[in-house]
Amino acid sequence: MPGVQHSDRSLLQRRNSLTTSIQALLDGIAVIVLIIALPIAFNGTLTIHYIMLALLLLGSMAVIYDRMNIYRHHGTMTKKALKLLKAWSSAFAFLLLLAFLTKNTELYSRTVVLLLYILGYLAQAFLHFGVRFIQRRMASHDVNTRALIIGTGSLADHIYHRINANPWMPEEVMGTITLSDSIPQDNKPADDRPPILGTLKDVQGLIAEHSIQTIYIAVSLDSSPIIQKIYFDLLNVNVNIHWAPNIFALNLINHSVKELAGIPILTLSESPLIGSHLLIKAIEDRVLATLILILVSPIMLVTAVLIKIESPGPVFFRQERTGWDGKNFKIWKFRSMRQHKEKDGIVKQATREDPRITRIGRFIRRTSIDELPQLFNVLAGQMSLVGPRPHALQHNEAYSKQIVAYLARHRIKPGITGLAQIRGFRGETKELEQMEKRVKYDLEYINSWSLWLDISILVRTIFSLKNENAY
Repeated sequence: MPGVQHSDRSLLQRRNSLTTSIQALLDGIAVIVLIIALPIAFNGTLTIHYIMLALLLLGSMAVIYDRMNIYRHHGTMTKKALKLLKAWSSAFAFLLLLAFLTKNTELYSRTVVLLLYILGYLAQAFLHFGVRFIQRRMASHDVNTRALIIGTGSLADHIYHRINANPWMPEEVMGTITLSDSIPQDNKPADDRPPILGTLKDVQGLIAEHSIQTIYIAVSLDSSPIIQKIYFDLLNVNVNIHWAPNIFALNLINHSVKELAGIPILTLSESPLIGSHLLIKAIEDRVLATLILILVSPIMLVTAVLIKIESPGPVFFRQERTGWDGKNFKIWKFRSMRQHKEKDGIVKQATREDPRITRIGRFIRRTSIDELPQLFNVLAGQMSLVGPRPHALQHNEAYSKQIVAYLARHRIKPGITGLAQIRGFRGETKELEQMEKRVKYDLEYINSWSLWLDISILVRTIFSLKNENAY
């Protein structure tokens, strides 16, 4: 079977480059106009400091908007508006932090800065909606291209609904093609399932019958060997061919698409703490941990004294836990139990009314004060402020045999608090289902990690410090 000649051109093509360039230009113009107009309107003059602000803001927007795929997002306008708000807020937060660190905040009017943030976002949201509206009106004058999906199942269903439910995409999927030898007997039209139009032997006839211009190949992993035959059969039919590898049947960890020497690389599992992300996380942890440690040091001192008064033994409890990428470390906590030996060397989780817990121990566990010494683990680089909670080694060994991808939660630094904790999965896990849900949220955190998410979790943690599940 003849091969296709390899090309050195980049495989990661950016579509609609003219539209995205116009959109980026309009965003930049809107911000510049506001930075010029607002100081003149409120202060009567435009100083060099506001010109510097404009240049820095445009630079941070360029980097952050590209990172967050603002100009390559094709979802609904609601999702686009929320994503734009996050990106704009991140760019603005960077400038505020820079101004604070350089002690230049007094050079700018608070009213001007606040209005720039609010009006800047509204102007950009209006422009993004306007560009999409114009695109849609222009597309409405053309006949929507028709598509078929080769494959059935959850991925095929997802592609079908996402395309047909998106009014901004000038494309309509007519139905799917089954890989079976015959169409299932229960193939009845339904709102939640795309119609199965035929089998593989019917593809070329269906392309001609429905004037199909685009084919999506969405087959399961075990059916991947047939893709080559499908592809070469369709080359002579002059249709656009897209392949959607069904990698979502796997438990993906921070998945992504990259390019290496002209070859597409599908990353199925990777720590999010690479490159600039590692630096951002490290700065976040060191700076915030230092500030928090200064604020809570009086509470920690009083707690240490009370622990020492109530029962004999050390103030701190140290235990080996598994950290980032499976490396073990010793965690710091305030001792909340009387000194005791674990029966048969088995670590037992604390339970409600546990006789091992002291009076002061019960209080500091309920209020999470017992976790404060872990700030030293954060400063040492062993932990993060936000991340999956580290479990005892014996618990890791036991649960890893019962829960799929349990140990994948170590692809990021463990945290003092995390997504699972603010969603109620804190403290004792009596049922396996509880631990499964905790792991689910831990993996969701790894896949969704961002500085914005960390800040959100930290803020929400403050309102959930006293928890009935902590004992």
